[in-house]
Amino acid sequence: MAFTQSGVYTNASIVDTQGQRFDLVTERLGPLPVVNHFLDTLGLDALLDRFVPTTDGRCQLAYGTALGVLVRSILVAREPIYRQQETVSTFACEVFGLEAAQIARVGDDHLGRALDRLFDADRGTLLTELVVKMSRRFQVRLDELHDDSTTVRFTGQYRRAPSRSGRRGRAAWITYGYSKDHRPDLKQLLVVLTTSSDGAVPVAFRSADGNTTDTTTHLETWQELCRVAGRSDFLYVADSKLCVTEVMEEIDHGGGRFVTVLPRSRREDGQFRRWLQGHTVDWELVIDRPHPRRTRAPRDRWWVVRAPLPSLEGWPVVWVKSALLAQSQHQSRHNRIAAASEELEALDRILLTGRGRTPKTPDQIQKRIDAVVRRLRAQDYLVVEIRAEAAHRFRQTTRGRPG
Repeated sequence: MAFTQSGVYTNASIVDTQGQRFDLVTERLGPLPVVNHFLDTLGLDALLDRFVPTTDGRCQLAYGTALGVLVRSILVAREPIYRQQETVSTFACEVFGLEAAQIARVGDDHLGRALDRLFDADRGTLLTELVVKMSRRFQVRLDELHDDSTTVRFTGQYRRAPSRSGRRGRAAWITYGYSKDHRPDLKQLLVVLTTSSDGAVPVAFRSADGNTTDTTTHLETWQELCRVAGRSDFLYVADSKLCVTEVMEEIDHGGGRFVTVLPRSRREDGQFRRWLQGHTVDWELVIDRPHPRRTRAPRDRWWVVRAPLPSLEGWPVVWVKSALLAQSQHQSRHNRIAAASEELEALDRILLTGRGRTPKTPDQIQKRIDAVVRRLRAQDYLVVEIRAEAAHRFRQTTRGRPG
């Protein structure tokens, strides 16, 4: 047996003493030998067989084996379920954990029944054991975990897609909600992913109804991470949706720690901005590194300062200033002011000529101005005044040459 760099191995039989010709068999491996090494290290196949047992003797393909085939196929091909047999047949059957006779049984019926059994299984315990093995085997640190959520949109009606209940839980509901993809016309699901701080290794993943708000998912996610990490004093990092008094107090009472972003709508934000106008801040430089994308560009510098007053709940607030973010905001502000000035100058020319569909009354003109500055977010930087200038026009009252 000989391996090549292209992910193909050649299996050749030895030539016998009578000089008979040997058979040459070439099969595709791809990255599956490396994938199988990590899956075997984690013991995924054994976990699937234990949590999704095959109790029906008529089943020609074990549920754990079918799920293992689907996992490997997603990693190397990402084809739909109805094309799994075509995908598996292009590889060596051994790398999928199959025998040659089992390839014909890898169809959407067998994989669909295996997924149904997986839904009814204790998936929470399955994922917990898998993550614990991963952290112990590969020394993944669980002392700092980062959580974020997004939406997955679906094209189609999905009239019969309500949330259905099984023996182990309830399926997520595909429905309308706040679309982070800016597609409110499509239904969606909310997916929540938590990763470790060293290498962004996935630690927890789950889906929720499409109309679920992010503020209601953090507490359930944190409780699941406590079971995975085996403790509650890890640092939980999330976005501004975590900044809810009830959720933060629940995590604090449970012995947890968290870092979140203070929303602009909080009262502390306005208080600090007003305090900045009359005080000198001693910013402390904490990060100084080269630009992450360009060599001849300003350095990436970060400063921090602790706010003089804590939050409403009593927790410390640390303000952060970034040099690159300030530069980006300055450029964006300049572009918005320039765009608003151009549109207002064009409106002024239209008003002077009086051509086209021009606003006639001062109220109509003010609405047009407010719409421009609001759309370009320039209301804090531009002051627009409406001034009426009298224009004298002379008209001859009688016929004939003017006198």
